[in-house]
Amino acid sequence: MRQITFREALREAMQEEMRLDERVFLMGEEVAEYNGAYKVSQGMLDEFGAKRVIDTPIAELGFSAIAVGAAQNGLRPIVEFMTWNFAVLALDQILNTASKMLAMSGGQVGCPIVFRGANGSAGQLGAQHSTAFESMYANIPGIKVISVSNPYDAKGLLKSAIRDEDPVVFMESELMYGDKGEVPEGEYIIPIGKANICREGADVTIVSFNKMMKVALGAAEELAKENISAEVIDLRTIRPLDWYTILESVKKTNRLVIVEEQWPFASVSSEITYRIQKEGFDYLDAPIRRITSADAPMHYAPNLVNAYLPDVTRTVKLIKEVMYMNK
Repeated sequence: MRQITFREALREAMQEEMRLDERVFLMGEEVAEYNGAYKVSQGMLDEFGAKRVIDTPIAELGFSAIAVGAAQNGLRPIVEFMTWNFAVLALDQILNTASKMLAMSGGQVGCPIVFRGANGSAGQLGAQHSTAFESMYANIPGIKVISVSNPYDAKGLLKSAIRDEDPVVFMESELMYGDKGEVPEGEYIIPIGKANICREGADVTIVSFNKMMKVALGAAEELAKENISAEVIDLRTIRPLDWYTILESVKKTNRLVIVEEQWPFASVSSEITYRIQKEGFDYLDAPIRRITSADAPMHYAPNLVNAYLPDVTRTVKLIKEVMYMNK
């Protein structure tokens, strides 16, 4: 099977959907003339023209409002944010309009729209460019939240998001746009709301998403050297959350560790922990544990960046604790 980059997979998803449906268009900062801040939309202006690939000012609230209005009037916009850190300015439209209009209109006015862009940290970018937002947006009823870790899932889930009748928040990572992975040339979609078991195991379940999947899989590799069999689950969709797949895994392994690039308070791991202890308490042989980003703003110094984020070493140590191997 061919291998393409993460950015190419996203581009193919948008191109295919725009060819299939003339209502689909892309708008955002530098998406047209500059071919995208991360070159995700490279060549799309040439193919679809300036009416369907639209450069916007650096005014996230304003162009998000335009896109929401377009979605409510029959079009299907894709809004690209240069980073979700900047999209905080657009939260008013996402929270107060896109997510609520279907309910407020008694089901008469929908908002089929995709908000997508880079999320989380990307190295030494400082506190204002390094926040992971999955848990914040997943707290909003009426919004679907997708956070992908590889090119195959990125293409299949972005196509599903564009076709979905609800507003979708789609989280990527600046650090993964150049990652390569196997992506078939034919048409395929991945259903929203279904987690993926990336690695089967028997001793402990590791749950993660987005670029923290590299930490989860790296930890599983290290544990395998000591004959610890870890099952690794990629959530892919944060809302709706596929807690059933996690529960079935915990029934087998009896232990659960969650790795995420979120602040710890009211995080995705908090919700998973609640659901699994509620539905699967009797299957647990150890407390559910998690490793998150530090409960602080991201700092700039390299040593503090490393201390802030989850890594393989700390994840392995935590898993050994739930295996009662460190006592």
